[in-house]
Amino acid sequence: MFLTISTTGTAARPATDLGYLLHKHPDKAQAFSTSHGTAHVFYPEADAERCTAALLLEIDPVALVRHGRGKGRGGAPDAALAQYVNDRPYAASSLLAVALSNVFSSALRGVCAARPERAAAPLPLRVEVPALPARGGPELVRGLFAPLGWTVTADPVPLDTAFPEWGDSRYVRLLLESERLTLAEALRHLYVLLPVLDDAKHYWVSADEVDKLLRAGEGWLAGHPEQQLITSRYLSRRWSLTRQARERLELVRLAEADDSEVEDIDNAVADETETEEKPTPLAVLRREAILAALGTSGAARVLDLGCGQGQLTQALLKDARYTEIVGVDVSQRALAIASRRLKLDRMGERQAARVKLVQGSLVYTDQRLRGYDAAVLSEVVEHVDPPRLPALEYAVFGHARPRTVVVTTPNAEYNVRWESLPAGHVRHGDHRFEWTREEFRAWAAAVAERYGYEAAFTSVGPDDPEVGPPTQMATFTISSEREAKAA
Repeated sequence: MFLTISTTGTAARPATDLGYLLHKHPDKAQAFSTSHGTAHVFYPEADAERCTAALLLEIDPVALVRHGRGKGRGGAPDAALAQYVNDRPYAASSLLAVALSNVFSSALRGVCAARPERAAAPLPLRVEVPALPARGGPELVRGLFAPLGWTVTADPVPLDTAFPEWGDSRYVRLLLESERLTLAEALRHLYVLLPVLDDAKHYWVSADEVDKLLRAGEGWLAGHPEQQLITSRYLSRRWSLTRQARERLELVRLAEADDSEVEDIDNAVADETETEEKPTPLAVLRREAILAALGTSGAARVLDLGCGQGQLTQALLKDARYTEIVGVDVSQRALAIASRRLKLDRMGERQAARVKLVQGSLVYTDQRLRGYDAAVLSEVVEHVDPPRLPALEYAVFGHARPRTVVVTTPNAEYNVRWESLPAGHVRHGDHRFEWTREEFRAWAAAVAERYGYEAAFTSVGPDDPEVGPPTQMATFTISSEREAKAA
């Protein structure tokens, strides 16, 4: 991962002043430890006429995996390989942006006690990034940097120069040139826009990322024509953070237009009355979608298959229309926790008659599970080894055969939106697989055809236009045509 910053000068104003501005001496090669490897700073050329500072980030793939969260199951070879074989050591990304901030922190703030006048003045600058992921292509690269005063050259990198017919990769060779910007402005542009173009971050995006974005975007982000895309991608499409950033940027724009301070405009509500709307957790949205599907089905007797710690069973018990609820799980420990959650030992006799927890495996037929109106498999199928899925399908759809079956499972395509999830990983260590939307629909269609059901699909959670929702849901109902033939 490599980046160079060059400037030119004269005998009176030597280019080697770049060393003062970056707080890194041109005669030294320096190394700085980061949480994911080593950042090296050196100067390939340094004289009065021209000076180039290079930042080389040497990624340690083992450290990258160890510092990542949400690791996939070690038994999945493709996921394990993707932890170590990816573009992170070579292509500019949020890793390089963080290294840029750490190594050149004073320069990023425009602080230089030795050459304050040079730090405050525009410089002839040339920035080169040999490999930059560009989700959106060269046009987006130009659209992001050109409005900031850069002359932009973004040449697509071919997939293979030996096979031009294969086309271009998603990477570009980036060259930025300007004589209108200070070094601090240039570094802040790179700090924000490198991860925006990669459209991914290697760390969890929390509320303090809004402050980082606004600090680095001071003076240019509020009026940028691509402000909406920048804030959305920089904050990993977390809508609550993106909304907060846009509201604060709008205040900045209004303050500039009114030639006043932001505090003078943003004074309508006292601090102590301020409240922040929090996004609804995905687990809650999932339960709400399941309850809505069960309500539409008219079911009264429901199986919660793979009930885990009993969250859905508890929600069903609160609704009087469900006269019998059976929670099934293979884990005795999970059933014990569910029992405590439901307070079965203190439950009234009438209420206790409506609910039952039983231990059982979903890949075996079980006479106790026949004759129910509906069954729910919420985040269950992905925990089953693929060779055993046909057994689960028969046990539920062929043998137990409820009139309605609701299945939810993660959408693997949405995993790129989880910044805590390294590329190639599944969301939970016990997931044996995760399906794309196409794979899930193909599985559901095959099961419906095989066992005489019809399947309808629902998105659960924010439906991203590129990768879909975080959770996908299918509601199976016994085919009326098959039912009529059976009668």
